[in-house]
Amino acid sequence: MRTDLIKAARGDAPADLVLTNCRLINVYTGEIHQAEVAIHGGLIAAVGQSLQPVKASETLDLGGRYLCPGFINAHVHVESSMVIPTEFARAVVPRGTTTAVSDPHEIANVCGMAGIRYMLDVAEHAPMTILANAPSCVPATHMSTSGASLSAEDLAALLDHPRVPGLAEMMNCPGVILAVPEVLAKVETYAKRPIDGHAPGLTGRELQAYVAAGIGSDHECVTAEEATEKLRLGMRLLIREGTTARNLGALLPAVTPANARRCCFCTDDRHPVDLLDEGDLDVLVRTAIAGGLEPITAIQMATLNTAEWFRLWDRGAVAPGKRADLVVFSDLSDLRAELVFVGGRLVARDGQMVVGRTPPGVDDSAVRNTVRLPALTGEELALDVPAGDRRVRVIGASGDQVVTEHLVMEPTVRGSEAIADPERDLLKMAVIERHRRTGNLGLGFVSGIGLRRGAIATTVCHDHHNLIVIGADDASMMTAVRAAAEMGGGEAVAVGDRVMQTLALPIAGLMSDRPLEQVRQQQDAMLEAAAELGCPLHDPFMTASFLALEVIPALKLTDQGLVDVDQFELVDLWVD
Repeated sequence: MRTDLIKAARGDAPADLVLTNCRLINVYTGEIHQAEVAIHGGLIAAVGQSLQPVKASETLDLGGRYLCPGFINAHVHVESSMVIPTEFARAVVPRGTTTAVSDPHEIANVCGMAGIRYMLDVAEHAPMTILANAPSCVPATHMSTSGASLSAEDLAALLDHPRVPGLAEMMNCPGVILAVPEVLAKVETYAKRPIDGHAPGLTGRELQAYVAAGIGSDHECVTAEEATEKLRLGMRLLIREGTTARNLGALLPAVTPANARRCCFCTDDRHPVDLLDEGDLDVLVRTAIAGGLEPITAIQMATLNTAEWFRLWDRGAVAPGKRADLVVFSDLSDLRAELVFVGGRLVARDGQMVVGRTPPGVDDSAVRNTVRLPALTGEELALDVPAGDRRVRVIGASGDQVVTEHLVMEPTVRGSEAIADPERDLLKMAVIERHRRTGNLGLGFVSGIGLRRGAIATTVCHDHHNLIVIGADDASMMTAVRAAAEMGGGEAVAVGDRVMQTLALPIAGLMSDRPLEQVRQQQDAMLEAAAELGCPLHDPFMTASFLALEVIPALKLTDQGLVDVDQFELVDLWVD
């Protein structure tokens, strides 16, 4: 193949396809110039102002439109799309994303290595490249119960896999900073590979220690000051815009002409509605340009910068020898993919796939039937008020961030029990262990969800993915819990003893095996049902799923209890 590519590059043999009359976005030089692009065997053979009269099997006149490299998502959890990798691809490829560096730690926390292998096997059938960094924190911490545990020795087995470029987000910051041997063993195992970070709010000498350990990037920055400090220490800045965590607007001021080549774009977690209605990396590029970033800089951050961080030397630019992953568009200030090529093959036109859906044909028996609950009566949700003058710790949730507040409030008491009080936006929540039937159940309160009645439940509960339920009364909460469990995992909205809507996620309790469009329709119905119960949030299920993630400040709830993330310890629900 290389010999044939060289012949086509010399012009001594016909190329498969020549794109003519295009304005090339040159991410190497920061220029836009007229060019023709010859493609052979899925790779770019030649780029020049006039490649004619080179013979080609096919010639396509782009009519003066722009041509840039395919977008590369620097960090994404495919599981958050709620569909398997092949269906995820059908959502993002028409938007111009041709490569995604995923972190399969969601399914790994449920099914271990079997889950990672499943995701990699299905990804082989996707009409794009889906890579998978080795999950570094399964479980995320000792303060939650996951379905699996992965050691450094387990992760070493992935080093030889061609689609595993590095180590995924190292969330156990305290473990790194305190040089905990089992944590550093994972870093040492991948010391010669890119190692992604996860360090929300980390600063000063602790950040210095984290970077000194070999962590090279971070996608958890929420302020320009935080981003600048990390860039100054040599970290790559992965700017995130997901369904819940939307950081692009706050971080854009930190991007300068001097440091922009150290910055990349990522989505982290995006639900089907946002993927289909807003987009993928293309919406980050458009938003950044609208916010004042130079268009070519924005495109570099979505292509070449990410390719270089993950050492993907075969992509990220339009140049001889690179993969022919290409995006064609007309408006530089409002970039919307019109044609998308993957490996030289036209796969999407005007926002729609032009290649058919092919079932992956991968055995999924190891990632089904993952919800295992003990018998529950509902009495488990009761919260007795201890003696004395007590207040209660409350998680302060936000609909557009994954960080929470650590609130202390007066409880609403009925008899001897503390109960939810929707009039005060004080809802009860529970996290129920669902992997091993341990009976672990954490109870607490949350403010900021806004339900006026009823309850919502989901088995998507980062990162341990136990079952989380939030509600205005115990009866509704138990109805939602049972509905989610009976589906083998998924989401439910309930009021009293009535189930209003459900969304089945039988693959590890995280993903549907149905087409993306069907999942999106079901999710629309779920969001409408939640809104009917008074919830004002854009996506309360995504917000709820992060209320149990005990590595992001400030207060979270796991199956083991309430976690003060700043102190990195379990704390009592009640305060004197």
